[in-house]
Amino acid sequence: MVRKTKEDAELTRLRIIDAAREVFLARGVSRSTMEHIATQAGVTRGAVYWHFENKTELFQAMREQVFLPLIDRMDDTLLVEGSADPLTRIEHFLSGTIQVLDECITTRQTYEIMMIKCEYVDEFAEVLQKLLSNCSGIVENITLVYERAAAKGLLRDGLTPAEYSMDTHMFFTGLLHMWVKETDGSPIRQQARQLIKSHMALRRK
Repeated sequence: MVRKTKEDAELTRLRIIDAAREVFLARGVSRSTMEHIATQAGVTRGAVYWHFENKTELFQAMREQVFLPLIDRMDDTLLVEGSADPLTRIEHFLSGTIQVLDECITTRQTYEIMMIKCEYVDEFAEVLQKLLSNCSGIVENITLVYERAAAKGLLRDGLTPAEYSMDTHMFFTGLLHMWVKETDGSPIRQQARQLIKSHMALRRK
């Protein structure tokens, strides 16, 4: 019975997160309330507050659903030495992110909310700092891989690995913003993988 109760609680928690994603997407984060989310989830507002202290905490839970797998995939794709050379691993990581966006509606909707449906002010200013911290961690890992590429003599001269990493981060952030904002079938979505391939080719000797 205890196990079933825990399972039911977790299912309710996940249903609330799914409802929050739908409400944030439709209304924008600032215009969404816990009551809106409770109604969408088919639970009481008290049930929402039992799982999440406030809207910020609920937003963070929604974000972690897509960011934690991203971090795991980054570790596997970028940092684990394999048959692919370092520059190819960076390309695979970037292209793999686009593939996840293509194939997973949950990830796609969450990115849309984070990028164009949320104003990072007031209580959400702290959320922005956490997002920026995540980005800094990604840049550090990409820098490490560029350093490995330089050590193997694969990296074009002219910039340091840290500079190449920041350039890749800014390129991919812009690409993600355009990808999310464009509709299915848009030139950006069709060309995203080729743009990544071209970006990486410019770094290779």
